[in-house]
Amino acid sequence: MNVAIIPARGGSKRIPRKNIKNFCGKPIIAYSILAAKKSGLFDRIIVSTDDEEIAKIAEYWGADIPFLRPKKLADDHTVTMDVINHAINWLHENDTVYDYACCIYPTAPLIRTKDLQQGYEQLRQSDKLFAFTVTTFPSPIFRALKRTETNGVVMLWPEHLNTRSQDLPEAYHDVGQFYWGKTEAFLKELQIFAEHALPIVLPRFRAQDIDTHEDWRMMEMIYQTIYWGNKDS
Repeated sequence: MNVAIIPARGGSKRIPRKNIKNFCGKPIIAYSILAAKKSGLFDRIIVSTDDEEIAKIAEYWGADIPFLRPKKLADDHTVTMDVINHAINWLHENDTVYDYACCIYPTAPLIRTKDLQQGYEQLRQSDKLFAFTVTTFPSPIFRALKRTETNGVVMLWPEHLNTRSQDLPEAYHDVGQFYWGKTEAFLKELQIFAEHALPIVLPRFRAQDIDTHEDWRMMEMIYQTIYWGNKDS
């Protein structure tokens, strides 16, 4: 059995009420809920929140709110793994034992059901413990620069000063859409960014990280470009 867990606290700072802010006609959390429902993968889709308004909106769009998250797990220092573990433990004690869990972020409007399905199928057919979305960096990270205290620049990896870009290994980063995992792996708090995780590679234009109002506007433009005229998206 599978469960989707969408963590959505109410106290976002840089974009107030970010998890339920209107994004191209819907509260942004609705996109994650609808993608999970459309995938047909989940026996239950829950939202873990400490906020009653978020709970009501999430329920309207089709998610379950079996509990309100404790305030100690809803501050600026709470990590996602703690939230997922709390939800899995609550469900195992009060509902049923799930084999797989998928953490879906509430601010992932470009999430696709086929990616959720691919992540689950590849994980289920492998000996891995997790599967999550990644994408490539636009430039070789081994030629990265940093600013110095005297406002100069130095290379982070000076040994690659004369290495051609095409001779450097391709590097990936976490997209921040979803994290499939075996529930026992989540409960053991195993590291996700490790050899026992499968990468689901996405094109860079579908990788979003919405932290600022500028990020938000950019993502709306990308969404409108991709899904213009498709009312079912």
